[in-house]
Amino acid sequence: MSALPCFDRTFATPAENVAADEALLDWCETTDGVGALRFWESDRLFVVVGYGNHVDLEVNVAQCRADGVPILRRCSGGGTVLQGPGCLNYAVVLPLTAEPALTNVSATNRFFMTRIVRALSRVTRRPVAVMGHTDLAIGGLKFSGNAQRRKARHVLFHGTFLIDFDLPLIGRYLPPPSREPAYRAGRAHGDFLTCLSVDRGDLKGALRAEWGATPMAADFPTAPLASLVAAKYGRDEYNLRR
Repeated sequence: MSALPCFDRTFATPAENVAADEALLDWCETTDGVGALRFWESDRLFVVVGYGNHVDLEVNVAQCRADGVPILRRCSGGGTVLQGPGCLNYAVVLPLTAEPALTNVSATNRFFMTRIVRALSRVTRRPVAVMGHTDLAIGGLKFSGNAQRRKARHVLFHGTFLIDFDLPLIGRYLPPPSREPAYRAGRAHGDFLTCLSVDRGDLKGALRAEWGATPMAADFPTAPLASLVAAKYGRDEYNLRR
């Protein structure tokens, strides 16, 4: 596999940051690119629901409005997350032809999770387990959730790592999920989640090494990003739909 360009790029607004992962996917799809890796971490709180989530079920909407916390919807499935300082995000885009496993949804999940666990083994001495379909946990406590979005020729796989996030904030803005993996066993957020507590630079370096990615100083595809913000991520009709 050819080296991937790596963009360590956080944008100014929640809408831009959520749109940027889909922009990378569209950019690779339209240019038939080799793929891409991106890191980002928001300096402000906002909620991101999965593509098929019902906002009223998964979000404390009244509290978000009272506190000025935006609610956005991403292009992939999975559960709802609270973004903010201490939550490091990554996205990987690969051609479906890069690995035989990428032609199948379940095999794609296994492929990416295996690679991410291998990268994590370089920065933490604690055993990391894949739980549910695409959660990562230490000692039964979740610190990462992940999801995918597929197009005709490429797949986007992205997720979050709770590094040093203010975990009590999650219960303020998110109720218990309407659907949960069996291993959660009804636990409240505070009893179910943990922070990974590793150096960000080390984690990014391990993931770059895993994907053979080369840091890029510029050239992020901002044209599809602007279009996606205007058409979807900047609009309540998309983000807040039931």
